[in-house]
Amino acid sequence: MSFKLEYQLDDTDTVIDLEKTIAVIGGSDTSGRGLELAEEVGAEIAKHGYVLVCGGLGGVMEAACKGAKRHGGVTVGILPTEKKLHANPFVDIAIPTGMGYLRNFLVARGGDAVIAIAGSAGTLSEMAIAWFSDRPLIALVESGGWAKKLAGQKIDHRRSDSVYAAQSAEEAVQAAVESLESE
Repeated sequence: MSFKLEYQLDDTDTVIDLEKTIAVIGGSDTSGRGLELAEEVGAEIAKHGYVLVCGGLGGVMEAACKGAKRHGGVTVGILPTEKKLHANPFVDIAIPTGMGYLRNFLVARGGDAVIAIAGSAGTLSEMAIAWFSDRPLIALVESGGWAKKLAGQKIDHRRSDSVYAAQSAEEAVQAAVESLESE
């Protein structure tokens, strides 16, 4: 016997496969265009029927969740703290870890693919974990931060590919989806 976890969005033909995830990583202190891009990425993830996984706090994480929820998506926040109430208001499933920055490992591994937007040291650690874990890794060039610095780069010798350099939110999500569907 087998079953599939799915969620039908109200008033749409979109079905979200609760087993398909894309992680969005980026700074809690990002502003301006980075937040706009994060919201667009979240919307695109929902439109493609994927669950959005993130660190559950503010900045890029909140903007991405907001975009996903605007399009009926499902969001998961893997929190560094011990309290669910620390999650941003657009998180459907809050997972309090009490692990601080160690939770970055769970965020990066929680996505079948990972999209980086802007970011500082925490985002850099998540990008490295995604790389080590052989996750498709996409960086939004225009967002700045570590995403821009590593876009198009080979992080080290462990993989033959490089970090995919996306020029738009739509391209970033499309690259993630295509890489997952080709596996």
